[in-house]
Amino acid sequence: MAVVRKCPACGQSNRIPAKHLADVGRCGACKAPLAAMAEPIEVTSSEFDEIVRESKVPVLVDFWAAWCGPCKMAAPHVAQTAREMAGRAVVLKVDTERSPELAARYKVQGIPNFAVFVGGELQFQQAGLVDANTMKHWIESAT
Repeated sequence: MAVVRKCPACGQSNRIPAKHLADVGRCGACKAPLAAMAEPIEVTSSEFDEIVRESKVPVLVDFWAAWCGPCKMAAPHVAQTAREMAGRAVVLKVDTERSPELAARYKVQGIPNFAVFVGGELQFQQAGLVDANTMKHWIESAT
């Protein structure tokens, strides 16, 4: 599994392996630098498992659903956390309607629900709306 990102310099699509999402890389075509992922990544179950297992940095997961008002209010905080923690954490979004098996695996009963993984292991989980500073604190505390 790899996340496909467009090069900001030349527009070429680049496949970024799960274990390198927090790294600065280079475009395969023009060799321009590709910054670490700085936005939340929407994932399926198989992508989730690989990224959580392979990531060299903590992974913050936002379990959410499109119909959830508090999830919509949390989204800008999740995006801010991804931007501010780029290179030090990876941020995933799991739509509980599309991936109910993941929600069940982590006993998600209320959304938004946030989880932090380090080395493939769940370190912390909490339901409810929180701000970006709280999310960053969770990530920093898990390392």
